[in-house]
Amino acid sequence: MKIKIIIASIVIVAAIIFGAISFVETNVEYTDFHTAATSHKKVQVKGAWVKDKESLFDAATSQFVFYMKDDFGREEKVVYDGAKPNNFEIANAVVVKGRYHDGYFHASEILTKCPSKYEADGETVKKTL
Repeated sequence: MKIKIIIASIVIVAAIIFGAISFVETNVEYTDFHTAATSHKKVQVKGAWVKDKESLFDAATSQFVFYMKDDFGREEKVVYDGAKPNNFEIANAVVVKGRYHDGYFHASEILTKCPSKYEADGETVKKTL
């Protein structure tokens, strides 16, 4: 009977530790490039794609490279292991998740915010009034 209690206790403690570690790893905070450069943990940075600078996909390394400006105006090179998202060109905001190292931001995920076709622009609203 005691062996069952010991095994159950070990399983419960292991589940709690695993849950806590998973929560800490998935809890990614928003920051800017300056803070991301000094932080050693995974963060997410919101900003805009700098269209004036080159962006390219290297098929040999399967990396997408582009430049992004955060909400505070700091511009950084972003390297993403994967292809460019389909709606990247029409996005009005970009969020990259990852870590800053080796002089650039290494993204593990790219999220794009595209303009909604259901939102009216200011000119359309003025004309209808």
